[in-house]
Amino acid sequence: MKSLIFAAPLWLASAAMLAAGPFVPELPQGAMVSAQASNPATSLALATGPWRPEGAERRMLEGARSDTAWRLRANQMTTLQLLASLRQQIAAEGYSILYECETDACGGFDFRYALDLLPEPQMHVDLADFRYLAARKGADYLALTVSRSSESGFIHLTEMTAQAITTAEPENPLTPTQPTPTEAPKEGIGATLETAGRAVLEDLAFESGKSALEGEDFPSLAALADYLSTRPEARVTLVGHTDAVGALGPNVAISKARAEAVRARLIERYGVSAKQLTAEGAGWLAPRATNLTEEGRTQNRRVEAVLTSTRS
Repeated sequence: MKSLIFAAPLWLASAAMLAAGPFVPELPQGAMVSAQASNPATSLALATGPWRPEGAERRMLEGARSDTAWRLRANQMTTLQLLASLRQQIAAEGYSILYECETDACGGFDFRYALDLLPEPQMHVDLADFRYLAARKGADYLALTVSRSSESGFIHLTEMTAQAITTAEPENPLTPTQPTPTEAPKEGIGATLETAGRAVLEDLAFESGKSALEGEDFPSLAALADYLSTRPEARVTLVGHTDAVGALGPNVAISKARAEAVRARLIERYGVSAKQLTAEGAGWLAPRATNLTEEGRTQNRRVEAVLTSTRS
């Protein structure tokens, strides 16, 4: 079990990391630790290649592990700018880069959710804008993920001194262990729906008080459509949610309109059968973050997919 520490000062985090791992990054002024975790003996599936439907290249590590997330408030550096400085520091420390990628090249939604990161909102990942890097120096490994919100940068560093190492390559898609067209995907949104019963469509964005679905392509909708194509008997209810600005009645209407907009997009653009989807609205009755901050309100404006049936 990981032990979490939130809102630690930067100097304390650096001292802890110096004791726990070989790499202490130099971050822009104002960076604050938002969460930490450590474990003297655990495992890590280190991504060393992009996510693909048949699997992903991973290096399975066992050893002492530490995780730290930072938030850079009001920092307007791009994810590339954030990563570039850290990449230079990593190389200067003698690490060899094992793999590096950006958003879609990584595998988008599925790659991000295969990463073992500290939770939201302490580590926020914009599914349309994140970068990843894995590196090695002897028995020391690190994984770096950077992303941002509208007004802050976020950095996540995982370090491990490995005592046991194996490499997991993508399995042959023709082997019997792979999903057949009638089987559910073993990873990604389908697995989340079937284990947790619901999945937040994280890459959708709504302005406060509005229901229009902005943008053209969304990895979460493509992943949900792929899942439903393998489960024609599955039924999903799309549930819209709002922030707490305004009265409940209008917010319920807005949240349902958001869910209906997502349903229409899934049917019209991604070819999902209309009979597999319904839309409902919960207004602000089920927040997942505080409504006292803009970041929390942004997180609460969302649509979730709820698996209601897998029987025809």
